[in-house]
Amino acid sequence: MSSSKSGSSGTTGKPAAKAAATGAKAPAGTGGPAKTRGPAKTGGSARTGGSAKTGSSAKTGGRAKTGGSARTGGSPKTGSSAKTGGRAKASAKPESHLAVVRRARRINRELAEVYPYAHPELDFRNPFELLCATVLSAQTTDLRVNQTTPALFAAYPTPEDMAAAVPEEMEELIRPTGFFRAKTKSLLGLSAALRDEFGGEVPGRLDDLVKLPGVGRKTANVVLGNAFGVPGITVDTHFGRLVRRWKWTDEEDPVKVEAVVADIFPKSEWTMLSHRVIFHGRRVCHARKPACGACPIAPLCPSYGEGETDPEKARKLLKYEMGGQPGQRLSPPADYPGKPAPALGAG
Repeated sequence: MSSSKSGSSGTTGKPAAKAAATGAKAPAGTGGPAKTRGPAKTGGSARTGGSAKTGSSAKTGGRAKTGGSARTGGSPKTGSSAKTGGRAKASAKPESHLAVVRRARRINRELAEVYPYAHPELDFRNPFELLCATVLSAQTTDLRVNQTTPALFAAYPTPEDMAAAVPEEMEELIRPTGFFRAKTKSLLGLSAALRDEFGGEVPGRLDDLVKLPGVGRKTANVVLGNAFGVPGITVDTHFGRLVRRWKWTDEEDPVKVEAVVADIFPKSEWTMLSHRVIFHGRRVCHARKPACGACPIAPLCPSYGEGETDPEKARKLLKYEMGGQPGQRLSPPADYPGKPAPALGAG
């Protein structure tokens, strides 16, 4: 019965303190009788039950590793609270650059499996058509451009033809794409430049393309990557949104985003990476309500939960072939699993 008296009273605190000071440990699961005020458990009790009158209560158990007790015997804090299990959650460390690179490349591999048919979603038959279609795609959908360009290219199949067009007639043809006056001016200007400076051919160099009216880096990279096979990163609104959600970069400027992503991936991946990211942004990772619960790369996404996480509800948010709907191209590639888009006015 001596064990029930030792360490249970304020006047017998010294033996208990001495035991703690020598590093003695109670056998696992002993804990002492129920009436004992000493440490009832040594495996993580929030309190050791020590009497407040015990002169050494602040030192008993506070230094012993009892599995995370943040308070001992009524003492506000023990000297070892920071080192014990009281730290339930360690603060997340910032992701290293190497970790970001590895995660980004894994996302690209996963997207390649999900979208093996990823492609530019503008209909074109030659570099000139792709150049014009990309200029028209500003502030509208690829679908609307694809529904508009058949009549445009039937009327003006070459740069020489387009450069000689009557502005008002061209405006009527491209009106469905919006901003038709500004776009008409760009098409007339770039066609004249191609006729006068490049022999009626679209140049295959970035420096030459960006000098054409209405052509910036994004348009130039689209043309180079898909008409000339020159690797390029297309930073459109979808691409920029997703790489920021994935924490590859926090840059907003497209040129800076392009530079950051170019450092993460080998040049050979740039064009197809662009297609995969844009495909995912249009089908799953929407701007306002991403379909997180139906996202194939959710485990790799640091922004998971920004959108709908319920799988059934998320599936209803999927678009194009992922949602059983027609795609954006009237003439999609042969391996595209979805339905072609309808012609203008057909649906």
